Amino acid sequence: MQIGVVFPQTEIGADPAAVRAYGQRVEELGFRHLLAYDHVVGADPAVHRGWSGPYDVHTTFHEPMVLFGYLAALTSLELVTGIIILPQRQAVLAAKQAAEIDLLTGGRFRMGVGLGWNRVEYEALGQDFAGRGRRVEEQVAVMRRLWSEQTVTFEGEHHRVTGAGLAPLPVQRPIPVWFGAQSPPAYRRAGRLADGWFPQMSPGPDLEQARAVVGEAAERAGRDPSRLGMEGRASWTGSAGELEELAGRWREAGATHLSIDTMRAGLRSVEEHLAALESAAAALGLAAR
Repeated sequence: MQIGVVFPQTEIGADPAAVRAYGQRVEELGFRHLLAYDHVVGADPAVHRGWSGPYDVHTTFHEPMVLFGYLAALTSLELVTGIIILPQRQAVLAAKQAAEIDLLTGGRFRMGVGLGWNRVEYEALGQDFAGRGRRVEEQVAVMRRLWSEQTVTFEGEHHRVTGAGLAPLPVQRPIPVWFGAQSPPAYRRAGRLADGWFPQMSPGPDLEQARAVVGEAAERAGRDPSRLGMEGRASWTGSAGELEELAGRWREAGATHLSIDTMRAGLRSVEEHLAALESAAAALGLAAR
């Protein structure tokens, strides 16, 4: 089971030096990948009365694709979007950005995608919120062809590409696409289309039910469920013993990857996040580099 970290988006601040220090120290501690998630804009609660979303206009988010270009020059970590809200982005441009990250990292990139929940963000980016499920499936089909073929002609419900292609092509052809999933339709979509998935629950009966839906959908699509990756997430609570126990449960559940999340743990600086990860690395037996 490969172990990485969740980039502390909402708590790391805007200082590029903090981003650099975090990425480099994470690699030194023996973590293998860095996962970052995505919000382009936040809603202003003063305008959107009754706003109940977990993030708003005051919540800091680094843009993952640009962030990864920076980190690719500083570390040899695998970089993972977990997730990027693909339907609110242009698929061909997202494919180009992903191909560039894959090149800059030497093929150490996984593109996690999902549908998102924020109507305000979709509106600001000029995309339809209601049709995002159908859109993301077509986007993945377009991107995979662009990553694998020098010239592509494609016409679908949402996309038209006529004799066009990316240059240079990525190292991975195609780049692995993982899906965020927290509902039966999303589980089925992951089973039919994804190279791996991010369950939004802890090991237990709910995870087993979700895995069954993913596996059944994969089989119906003529795919081998055992070839799908699964990345769990473990929140740091300050207890090395609790983290070790949860990591063991994810391993037993069949996770191929695990990310350690230090957000919402009362940590106030990049130094405190890294100190927590140092304890986590020791508890999990990671070999420092």
